[in-house]
Amino acid sequence: MTFLYPAVIGVAVLVGAAAVAGYVALQRKRADALKKAGFATLQKSRLRQHLPYGLLLAALPVMLVGLARPQAEVAVPRVAGTVLLAFDISNSMSATDVAPSRLGAAQEAAKAFVTDQPDSVDVGVLVFGDQALLTQAPTDDHAAAVAAIGRVTPSGGTSLGQAILVALGTITGKPVSLPAEGQAPTTQDLGYWPSATIVVFSDGEETGGPDVQAAAELAAAAGVRIQTVGVGTAKGATVEVDGFQLGTALDETLLTTVAQVTGGAYQQAGDADALTDSTKSIDLRLTTEKEPIELTAGFAAAALLLLTLGGLLGVRWHGRIV
Repeated sequence: MTFLYPAVIGVAVLVGAAAVAGYVALQRKRADALKKAGFATLQKSRLRQHLPYGLLLAALPVMLVGLARPQAEVAVPRVAGTVLLAFDISNSMSATDVAPSRLGAAQEAAKAFVTDQPDSVDVGVLVFGDQALLTQAPTDDHAAAVAAIGRVTPSGGTSLGQAILVALGTITGKPVSLPAEGQAPTTQDLGYWPSATIVVFSDGEETGGPDVQAAAELAAAAGVRIQTVGVGTAKGATVEVDGFQLGTALDETLLTTVAQVTGGAYQQAGDADALTDSTKSIDLRLTTEKEPIELTAGFAAAALLLLTLGGLLGVRWHGRIV
């Protein structure tokens, strides 16, 4: 417990001690007077004699402590931390098996997701094709995050592994990479970031890049959970790339595996409305944050209670308050 005006505590101690000393001196004076008058045997029990006045005296320092503005820190549960929205912008995301397109539906769902988040959640935006790029650093300015989502356009292949590594680098503030092929695994001290979540919007069609499973395991070791949202349909569609017609369909296997490795969940949506609904079930982490709570009202209530009890007992047992 802390006090905004700690000097008042000293005053409360001095005033309380002075009041008790004065009361003791007064009682001794009364006892001497009764003894001299021959009425010592008429004194009431010690409980009835002193309890009402003890309650009244106790109210004074309690009230003064309240004036010192006491505060206590309590752990308040809240949804907080960092969310990185990672968008697959490969050519397959231009498929129209989800209207208006896979990427367009993902953008609308992500915008609704950002709008629903409290100010305590910082939102960043990352896009990934053959490479991954952070287009909006995590911020509590959700309008900026929504604007970044609106600038996403499809092109290139898909490297979900690279997206995870760039997202981890953004969260931890240090470059993150996997060992080159043939090299022994290295231990990276990324710290522990349980309040960070990566939300991936993708059709799950991986075309190359760093090993996705290894990148997901790295995220899990750092306490970062990955939630995946499948965009597209199992039936699929055809997209045109460089004059060629290519078939593409939602592949849920990889997205499910990535989510499960990190303790996250996979959400599947076959149309734009279902995709928007799926983002509502994305589970963000509840954290606790210590917040100062002022206790002045509690001390004032306690002082009032002591005064009331002391007054009532005084009237009942002695016929007067003081």
